[in-house]
Amino acid sequence: MNKKSLGWILVVTAFSAAAVAWWYQGQRDRLPPGVLKSNGRLEVERIEISAKYPGRITEIAVHEGDEVKAGDLIAQQDLTEILAQRMAAEAARQRATQAIARAQAETDARKVQARLAQLELDHTAHLRQDNLVSSAEVERRQAQRDGEHAGVRAATAAIGEATAARSEAEAQIQRINAVIADMSLRTPVSGRIEYRVVEPGSLLPSGGRVATLLNTSDVHMTVFLPTSVVGRLKVGDDARIVLDALPNYTFPAQISFVAAEAQFTPKYVETSVERDKLVYRVKLKIPKEVTHQFTPYVKAGLTGNGYVRTEPTATWPQRLTIKLPELEKATAQ
Repeated sequence: MNKKSLGWILVVTAFSAAAVAWWYQGQRDRLPPGVLKSNGRLEVERIEISAKYPGRITEIAVHEGDEVKAGDLIAQQDLTEILAQRMAAEAARQRATQAIARAQAETDARKVQARLAQLELDHTAHLRQDNLVSSAEVERRQAQRDGEHAGVRAATAAIGEATAARSEAEAQIQRINAVIADMSLRTPVSGRIEYRVVEPGSLLPSGGRVATLLNTSDVHMTVFLPTSVVGRLKVGDDARIVLDALPNYTFPAQISFVAAEAQFTPKYVETSVERDKLVYRVKLKIPKEVTHQFTPYVKAGLTGNGYVRTEPTATWPQRLTIKLPELEKATAQ
């Protein structure tokens, strides 16, 4: 066999191997009837951690990439001024409490004087019956009695005024305590810090952003499907997600959202059959228990493919069997 013949044999062999590989890949990628693929991007809910009140940041407790739990401290604002306001409100409450005690004592004293005035009036009225005193003296005693009763009413009103002042001071203290709590910026849910926007010493306005939190328990892939497919889907249907960065793993998902209106196909989306002009946005949500277990793998923007079943009785192909990193690792061991 000459070199030329050997060369042609090698070329034919390489071409045949490539054709077999291409055919095998095509067979592998082929989906059974009732299963549809669409590419999309992984999306994670973002929560902006912002300052409710203006103030200076004295502490930043997190860095980008940190895993945090619900209630963890993100940042602390300067409390010097607001603590002084609380001290003033507490002093006002103390003054009001003392005013209540003073008004109560005044009321008790006025009541005693009113009883004495009534006794003197009664005694004077008996003397008047015996013509021992003049009618003017009786009138004077009546006026004195009425004055003492008016004093009782005034002292009682002072108690109410002081009580209202104390309630106002207590409400002010509660409001200040709420402000103090809000100036300790905490994460509302567990997740991962994506961006840390400010540094200690920064002066923020009301609504100023401190950090961006990725809610790693709310992860989904958005895909776009034509009308012919969307009409056969319903919220809650099973789905599958395969990420380009993790092609050997298959994540479970469920259809959590189907748009009510169609839209033009985004440039980066290709449907499995052809590029349709109008498609519906569909969200494939990964269960929380999965995202909690594999939080390090959760990254916003990862591309991949989402798979849905257009027929409820369709069977998932073998390569779309759920395969998670930890499960595969455990099997290997």
